[in-house]
Amino acid sequence: MPINITMPALSPTMEEGNLAKWLVKEGDKVKSGDVIAEIETDKATMEVEAVDEGTVAKIVVPAGTDGVKVNALIAVLAADGEDVAAAAKGGNGAAAPAPAAKAEAPAPAAPSAPAAAPAAAPAAAQPARAEGGARVFSSPLARRLAKDTGIDLSAVAGTGPHGRVVKKDVEAAVSGGAAKPAAAPAAGAAAPAAAPLAKGMSEDAVLKLFEPGSYELVPHDGMRKTIAKRLVESKQTIPHFYVSVDCELDALLALRAQLNAAAPEQGGKPVYKLSVNDMVIKALALALRDVPNANVSWTESNMVKHKHADVGVAVSIPGGLITPIIRQAELKSLSAISNEMKDLGQRAKDRKLKPEEYQGGTTAVSNMGMMGVKNFAAVVNPPHATILAVGAGEERVVVKNKQMVIANVMTVTLSTDHRCVDGALGAELLGAFKRYIENPMGMLV
Repeated sequence: MPINITMPALSPTMEEGNLAKWLVKEGDKVKSGDVIAEIETDKATMEVEAVDEGTVAKIVVPAGTDGVKVNALIAVLAADGEDVAAAAKGGNGAAAPAPAAKAEAPAPAAPSAPAAAPAAAPAAAQPARAEGGARVFSSPLARRLAKDTGIDLSAVAGTGPHGRVVKKDVEAAVSGGAAKPAAAPAAGAAAPAAAPLAKGMSEDAVLKLFEPGSYELVPHDGMRKTIAKRLVESKQTIPHFYVSVDCELDALLALRAQLNAAAPEQGGKPVYKLSVNDMVIKALALALRDVPNANVSWTESNMVKHKHADVGVAVSIPGGLITPIIRQAELKSLSAISNEMKDLGQRAKDRKLKPEEYQGGTTAVSNMGMMGVKNFAAVVNPPHATILAVGAGEERVVVKNKQMVIANVMTVTLSTDHRCVDGALGAELLGAFKRYIENPMGMLV
């Protein structure tokens, strides 16, 4: 009996992924545990292992296909002793059609050209309805685009397989005005629970402001779309509150130098090399331990009080950023945090993190000090209620005992979700953080 291979759910929240690469081809024999494909989520590339043994009878979804739904059929495996050709036929139709590969996406029209009428659809193409007229058969991307533009899918002629409405059909309807907008709610109907997220200016409106040929269009990848969505959600739903403080770094820098000088060697290299950021992570984790009411997450029904400080650290990678997490950072030594952060940071840049290594967490650190940024305010990333923005350490004139002296000073800004961490609590947390930074020996005991 043919064995169906479906798109796996690589995390609890994953709904779709991109099939980046097949590592096998039709006719190859595989056994349980063999890596057969690479799947791209919004922030990581993960390997898919075969569960069963057999021969690859048919690859249903080609490499490079975007937006493959979880549990959609991607390949068919013939069990040992089974006829491969028969298995390939037996797997047909076992899952919904795969979305089109990104190579098939239509190129955007030049902004200077007048809106062209949509190309004539084949004679057989009709609005893609089920027999009862209740359902419109369409791709997920087409449905999302229709929702964003207010197009009624029942009025769009589908040119995809079996009359399915695809992205280009909706785009043609938008540019040609051939499809009616979605029906407005009836008078007296209940208003939606929440307003749709702000979309900003449409692409057409933006492109009209620039000369043709003076720009190029770079499609958004999955990571950039996810970042944009989450940031808009955060700013629209979280009442942000900001608290800033200056921290003197001289004692911390001296301790860091001592600890690094004392690091034992293994294979001719020190077993650890602490950074200021490693010590910031530890200080924030200890501050959350000392001020547990700030180590929380907001839900509509309850305040989630966390027992450990799981500190996410923003890492810049091509196309966006990702936040790998140091779990239970308040319990770990500085050397353990340093080595774990180096490993997570490198794998983040290679897009090799597992979902559990960057999802969740109770707070986050965003450090732009190495870029020379003096101070900034970061955006809270749910389910976190806080995020610490760290600026550059620099020599400044400070007053001590009525005397002006030079000190290394770093400005940090705590962004909080004011629903659960108000101004006074945020100030208490930041005060605890400042004490650990300015008295760093407290992080060693």
